[in-house]
Amino acid sequence: MWTETLEVQGPYNFDLVLDRLQLDPLHVVDTNNRVIKVPLYIEKKPVVITVQSKGSTDKPVFVVNGGPDSSEHQAIEKLKKIFHWHKPLSEISSHFKDTDLKDIFEKHHGTAIVLDFDYYDCLVKSIIHQQLNLAFAYKLTERFVKTFGFEVDGVWFYPTPEQTAALAVEQLREIQFSTRKAEYIIGLSKEIVEGKLDLNELAMKSDQEIIDRLVEIRGIGKWTAESFLLFGVGRPNLFPKADIGIQKAVQKLYGLPQKPTQEEMETYSKGWAPFLSYASFYLWRSIEKRSEKDGKSPRYEA
Repeated sequence: MWTETLEVQGPYNFDLVLDRLQLDPLHVVDTNNRVIKVPLYIEKKPVVITVQSKGSTDKPVFVVNGGPDSSEHQAIEKLKKIFHWHKPLSEISSHFKDTDLKDIFEKHHGTAIVLDFDYYDCLVKSIIHQQLNLAFAYKLTERFVKTFGFEVDGVWFYPTPEQTAALAVEQLREIQFSTRKAEYIIGLSKEIVEGKLDLNELAMKSDQEIIDRLVEIRGIGKWTAESFLLFGVGRPNLFPKADIGIQKAVQKLYGLPQKPTQEEMETYSKGWAPFLSYASFYLWRSIEKRSEKDGKSPRYEA
């Protein structure tokens, strides 16, 4: 097992990052010790990596360990992208100092967009979350993973495309999937297993090419494709104008009597490029209403 200490350029508020990540019951998070255990595939083998924060928001330091020695380089490279350690957040924070989002960025100073840990998992989760409130979406995803996935060192891995493709619709119906949602998940998995869809190759293409290919798949619309771009691939300049959560946040920000049109959203967001993904993320955070009791968060969907 290897151990690596990484210094990251601040600001980076890992406590706020963990606070948001722990909304997902599948994430193994210890906020007291500032730790998260990350399930990764390294050379197609499941590996659990432990990430612990030892620094401050201004001087972030992380101790990372886990897996065989041969996995270290690939794991570190994946983690840098997942946790946004590869590019300083200071440039993004500075960009928004002279915009209407200034106060929101100050309130959530140093909060990074953390990507889903695997491309396939991201798409599956996005399909499950369609048209559901967030609390039930997380429960349904948890049931799916804990029924058909597998556990390594106390950390859950989503079932592989091969495992999901072999399921029957009735098996997913038994854990409260709708028939259509079950068909969508199985259909996506079969596309991957049959070699019709390579998510690693797809992730190298342009935003529009990725959207165009994904919406060809039954059950994937633009909202799900954009979710994959933002939280799967980590594209920096994405602004889902049709997203209800973002519309509500913009309405609140500007005190509008009703939700803005897509044309109005385009106008408001002009000064936010080339970091529209962070504008989207911080707008979502601005309307989150966390409850100490149930940890609920608003629904973000079209």
